[in-house]
Amino acid sequence: MTFRAVVQRTGIPVIRRIAVLLVCVLVVSGLSGCGGSAHTFAVKAVAAGVPSLAPFFDEKQGLGNDAKVRSMPVRGSLQQGDTPGLYGGTKKPTVCDVAKLKRFLTDPANHQKAVAWSGVPGITTDEIPAYLDRLTPVLLRHDTLVQNHDYKKGKATPYNSLLQAGIAILVDEQGEPAAKCSCGNPLRPFKGDASRISVKFEDGNKKWNGYRASSVVAVRPAPQKVEGLALVDVDDPDRGIERPVGTTGKHDTAFDTRKQHAVPDLAGATFGDARRRLVSSGLAVGYGGSALPSDDAHVTATDPPAGTELRFGEYVLLSVAGGTGGGTTSTPPGPTTSGPTLRPPTSTAPPSTAPPPPPPTSSSRPSSPPPSSPTSEPPPPSDPPPSSGSPTTGTPSAVTHSPSTSAPVTSSAPVTSAPATSGAPVTAGASVTTGAPVTGTPTTTATAEM
Repeated sequence: MTFRAVVQRTGIPVIRRIAVLLVCVLVVSGLSGCGGSAHTFAVKAVAAGVPSLAPFFDEKQGLGNDAKVRSMPVRGSLQQGDTPGLYGGTKKPTVCDVAKLKRFLTDPANHQKAVAWSGVPGITTDEIPAYLDRLTPVLLRHDTLVQNHDYKKGKATPYNSLLQAGIAILVDEQGEPAAKCSCGNPLRPFKGDASRISVKFEDGNKKWNGYRASSVVAVRPAPQKVEGLALVDVDDPDRGIERPVGTTGKHDTAFDTRKQHAVPDLAGATFGDARRRLVSSGLAVGYGGSALPSDDAHVTATDPPAGTELRFGEYVLLSVAGGTGGGTTSTPPGPTTSGPTLRPPTSTAPPSTAPPPPPPTSSSRPSSPPPSSPTSEPPPPSDPPPSSGSPTTGTPSAVTHSPSTSAPVTSSAPVTSAPATSGAPVTAGASVTTGAPVTGTPTTTATAEM
């Protein structure tokens, strides 16, 4: 009766305005507005060789040197820091003068900048030298999303940016971007959804040749700290560079990226185990969708199939089913633990001896072993896989200290609620739900590249 009385006194136009307002309130948490379009993340493009407008370090002093590199295709917008082919190198003595950055940040005259810089990775100014000693200079081989930081008004000001392939950066012991070499600006992982970005090319950063939204990548930490990175020479893709973590190029050794390795039989293996075996073989993991599959999801097929010969850094697309969700978390900076030195793969990882899990049912995980070779074709990747004769997109093959037991990977993208429609009647006292629980077991696909 109360609601009816309000309607009689205020009239239909007012009630309609109230209904539209309620709809907008429900939508705003997950969508950009009443128009119904999905929320996007504003990203500033940063082209190779273009100076920062608010750098920590004067770029005219030669702290770092970018290169001309065409962005390579990827299979999955989230890649972990030990993915073979993720980063590149060069025969040049160095692409980043870490010693010069260390002197700059430890100079008492730059104390205010040091305080702002150290706050980004969450360390103290006294820990800066040891932290820098654990970083490794590399060249991006993909257009890479990061959380960048300008130096403004005495503080580190964060913003999302897309770094062009060819930009020199420092990465930490788990392969995550830590600093941009030319300007010294600290970097952190991109926290948005890589599949929903709006890139702004401005301030001299014009859209570069070869830019493709489908080739953009965001880096997640490797499951374990690594002792070395296997890079691809950006000037000679047939040449690999083995670089120990914390070195700048003086201790590099070369290897042949053309050496062929067979795709292992991964049917029935968990995604986490399959990924470890592919990375140890120098192959990159590919998948479909905007989020990494969980580590306990089970592989149902690979593309190309088991036994196919691939070179270092080429992708293997994994089709997976089941899994509990969740993800890999980054660990704070710390001293390097002892373990085997990362070296380029020399042989194909042996097939798993553990009995495969049973096939999935509607109410439980797989209960009978799947066939050794897939019977169904996985969905085609968005980009054609590179041929053995074309430049590889290999990322450093990282050997970890121990088998990874990290939790499955989660997407950093915010969860958005289902939009409410203005056509639904609004009643007083009725609770409004923004989404329905998802049932069933989703099937996703994942890719690895050698």
